[in-house]
Amino acid sequence: MKIKKAVVLFSGGLDSTTALCWAMDQGYDCAAVSFDYGQRHRKENLCARRIAAALGVKLYEIKLDFPWLGVSSLVDDKKGLPELRLSKIGRGGEIPSTYVPGRNLVFASIGVSLADSIGAAAVVMGPNVIDYSGYPDCRPEFYRALEKAVVAGTRQGASGKKIKLLTPLIRLSKKEIIELAVRLAAPLRHSWSCYAGGAAPCGRCDSCKLRAKGFKDAGMKDPARGFTF
Repeated sequence: MKIKKAVVLFSGGLDSTTALCWAMDQGYDCAAVSFDYGQRHRKENLCARRIAAALGVKLYEIKLDFPWLGVSSLVDDKKGLPELRLSKIGRGGEIPSTYVPGRNLVFASIGVSLADSIGAAAVVMGPNVIDYSGYPDCRPEFYRALEKAVVAGTRQGASGKKIKLLTPLIRLSKKEIIELAVRLAAPLRHSWSCYAGGAAPCGRCDSCKLRAKGFKDAGMKDPARGFTF
């Protein structure tokens, strides 16, 4: 039987680690792609390397240079990170300062390029629209539209072999993502979610709060808590 290949967009965070383990559990032979796009720390890239090595997955590390991305507080460390109450995160229609313009579109395009090059049947991503910060490029309609463009604009699409864009976590809560990760024995101990990038997670940014809420709701202790990277 021919083994299916998949490209996984991989940040080394909770969601992308779960998505990678999900793809492996589905029987895909995975290649992972991580990105250095000038974010305010490199902790997630270090974690991506550790996790990919632990899982035996080939990791492509891509360096991107977009000078205009400094409009995002996720890239410019001189800008303060938002510290919202959990009830306000992703609510009210406001896009937070941590939004990086077009980031998921760029990342998905690079994943598709790799998939089209190696004959992969899918690009797997970990966006989520339930417990998230309100980014417009995490919504299901974005990925549905993008998948149509992929069919129209790739070699595989032109030959009748569709490259699927798979977002298995998109309608799961953080609690459900964590429960899935535990069932898949995902190495969450080595994952990093914090936007700040200190010696240990800050516990104050959106990402830290959503992660902590997920583990609390799941009745579990975060295996990465107390570890430094």
